Amino acid sequence: MIRPFDDLFVPDGDEARRWAEDELSNPRYADAKPTWFDLIARDIGRFLADLFTSDNGANVGPAALIVVCVIIVAALITALIVWGRPRSSRAVRRARTDLLGVDDDRDAAQLRSDAERSARDGDWDAATVLRYRAIARSLLERDLIDPAPGATAQAIAREASGVFADEAAAMRRAAVSFDDVRYLRHPATEESYRDLSATDDRLRARRPEAVPA
Repeated sequence: MIRPFDDLFVPDGDEARRWAEDELSNPRYADAKPTWFDLIARDIGRFLADLFTSDNGANVGPAALIVVCVIIVAALITALIVWGRPRSSRAVRRARTDLLGVDDDRDAAQLRSDAERSARDGDWDAATVLRYRAIARSLLERDLIDPAPGATAQAIAREASGVFADEAAAMRRAAVSFDDVRYLRHPATEESYRDLSATDDRLRARRPEAVPA
């Protein structure tokens, strides 16, 4: 009788510990930690919740509660003005520069221009990769998609399809073209690049059908 789990590899304690340490050393875990502003906001929320419990409210009195609330609200407004919204942190900035596995801070216009330069040189592979990144960056700049850190080309295509439903097939082709060149080492062609470029041009000219919350 065939036992389906005979070939299943189960690490021992030391091996499992090493795997966990390697995974947790990934910078994305450090980037996801709450900032000092997040911690302060959380502590203030807890303080207010405790302050308005029945026991504490009776001991402090309504006038004192109002004064405390006004002071806290004023402090929060001042903090927002000076430091911006919570989570405006290195993690968010990193998510905006990390684009399809590459730390790239070029905006959509720069990526598009570089893609066209590569196309004029006949380097269809570089042009394809850069043009798809231009599509992704443009959607991010317009706040039409909010992909998770490390999102793949296919994941970005799915999010874009939720905003521009009639471009779903074109976005799938665009993602496939990117993956073929970037990961499978399949050479791009002028035809595939022109199709990708036309998709980018249409999306730039379109107003979104729905914007994700």
